[in-house]
Amino acid sequence: MTIEQGNPTASQGSGVASQGGADQDSEETHQQRLTRNLHELLQELRVAQAGVQILFGFLLSIAFTEVYVRDANAFERATHLIAVLFAVASVGLLTAPAAWHRILFRQGKREEIMRLATRTTIAGLVCLSLAVAASVLLLAEMVIGGWAAFVIAGVCAALIMLLWFAVPMRERAD
Repeated sequence: MTIEQGNPTASQGSGVASQGGADQDSEETHQQRLTRNLHELLQELRVAQAGVQILFGFLLSIAFTEVYVRDANAFERATHLIAVLFAVASVGLLTAPAAWHRILFRQGKREEIMRLATRTTIAGLVCLSLAVAASVLLLAEMVIGGWAAFVIAGVCAALIMLLWFAVPMRERAD
């Protein structure tokens, strides 16, 4: 972190330059940084997991409603199944880092956990965004149907992709 980015240590005149990434305090060891990064990742996953668990529960409960059983057509059932499968994939991908951390605890594998966890977290968020889009499509199809359902789901998917992926990727490129 640089003085311009608000590093309180640097602004207090420590005179120590950053070594590594912009998020790394210059006095932080490699192991301390890995520990901090892992804790930050696990905290981020708690937020994402809450969302995917709520969505997953909602999707599971739909199949047991009278309206769904009685009125859902083949397209709605297929959309529902796709949403459930994306939610399942998201649950698996977003919970994997916590399982790895627990299983590999104190095995000196934090670097490997972080490398794999970053990839699975991004993949899990992609699956979650697709599960949300499919859920919106299902709901919109059952409520209003037709092309309007696809428009609504498309707008929601585009908004999520913009906020979750395009904006941070643009910032990362800068």
